[in-house]
Amino acid sequence: MEYSKEEVLQYVREDDVKFIRLAFCDVFGRQKNISINPSELPHAFDRGIAIDGSAISGFGKDLHSDLLLHPEPQTLHQLPWRPEHGKVVRLFSDITYPDGTPFPCDTRYLLKQAISEAKASGLRFFFGSRQEFYLFLLDENGYPTTIPYDRAGYMDLAPEDRGENIRREICLTLEQLGIQPESSHHEEGPGQNRINFRYSEALSSADHVMTFRTVVKTIAHRNGLGADFRAKPLADQPGNGFHIILSTEKEDKSNVLPSVLAGILEQAHDMTVFSNPTKESYLRFGGHKAPVYISWSKENRDQLIRIPANYTGNPRAVYRSPDPTANPYLVYALLIYAGLYGVNHHLLLPESAEFDLHSADPSVLSRYRKLPGDLASAKEAAASSRFIREHIPEEVLRIYGIL
Repeated sequence: MEYSKEEVLQYVREDDVKFIRLAFCDVFGRQKNISINPSELPHAFDRGIAIDGSAISGFGKDLHSDLLLHPEPQTLHQLPWRPEHGKVVRLFSDITYPDGTPFPCDTRYLLKQAISEAKASGLRFFFGSRQEFYLFLLDENGYPTTIPYDRAGYMDLAPEDRGENIRREICLTLEQLGIQPESSHHEEGPGQNRINFRYSEALSSADHVMTFRTVVKTIAHRNGLGADFRAKPLADQPGNGFHIILSTEKEDKSNVLPSVLAGILEQAHDMTVFSNPTKESYLRFGGHKAPVYISWSKENRDQLIRIPANYTGNPRAVYRSPDPTANPYLVYALLIYAGLYGVNHHLLLPESAEFDLHSADPSVLSRYRKLPGDLASAKEAAASSRFIREHIPEEVLRIYGIL
C-alpha cells in the first residue's frame, strides 16, 4: 500500500510510533539510517533532515558535506522486530544538497532517472531477486565466525538443514514488510541458504533487496547466528549469488525482451565492476554454476543469462553474474540502460549456447567473450567504456576507483 504524507503523519500520531528511521545507502549499497522523533517528521517532509556526508564512505569531501534526507511517504513500513508499543517505522529517503539539487552519489535517485528514461521510451522494467547467504556461528564475543551453522546440502531437510526455522521466520517477517517470498531452501554450501521473492517494478524491487538483507541479518542475529552475504566467504565452497529476474512491458505490447537482453550482453563486460564490486566476487566466477562467458541459454544454468521455459505470463530472463555485495540500485539502473541500448539500436539476440561451456572445444569458446577475471580488469573495462561514463556520475566512478 502506498501512503501520502498526510496519511503517514496521521499513522504516526495515532499508532504509538516513537521513532522514524530514515533509510538510505552509500554508493556500495551499504544500508544507513538516522532515527528521528515523531515531532521532527513534518520538518523532514517539508525541508529534509541534515546529515554529515563527509562521515559516510564515498559521500563527498568536507567542502560539500552538508546533505539532506527527504523521506518518501509511500515507502512506510513498521519494523516487525521492534517493540509493539513505542513502534519503529522506516522510510526510504532521497538525498539532496541544501539547495535541493539531487546528490550525485544517491544511487536510488540514479535508478529513478533510469526508470524515467525507460518510461519515456514506452518501457517498464520489472525485477525479482534470488539472494544467497551463509549462516555462521558467533564467537564468544558475539562476532560471526566462518563456522557453518550446519553441514546440509542442496534442498536437504531438517534435522540436517538447521536453517529451516530461520528461513521461515525471515519469510514471515518479509511478508509483514510487504515483500512476498516465493520459495526458500538450503543451498549447496554448508550453512548456505536461498530465498526468492516475487518480482515488482524496478524501484520497489531494489528497496526490497535492501530490506531483505537487513531482515536476514536481524533474524540471524536474534537466533545467535551471523548472516554472511559476501561473494565467497568459504574458499572451497559455493559462492553467494544475487540472481536477478528481469521482465519488460512495452506500451504497444510488443515483446522487446530479446533486444533488451542483446543490449545487456553487449554491455555486460563493462558493467561487471558494479555487479561484482569486491576481489572475492571474481573468485566465485567459473565454479558452482557461476558464469564466466558472456552468453545465454534456455537450459544451461552456468551461463550469464538464462531464459527459463517454465515461467508463465510475460517472458522473463535471469541475469546470473551479480553477487549480494552489489548495490541493487546501480545494478538495476545499468540493466535498464543496457536494455534501452539494445532496443534503441534494434539489436538481435545472438544464438544461444545450449552446451556445457566448461567442456567445450577451445575453437567454440573463442567465439564468446569472457567476463573480467578480477577486480582490476573490471575497473579498467568500466574506465574505458563510453556506456558507463554516459550513465554513471564521475563522483561514483571515482569512489569505485575507476577514474
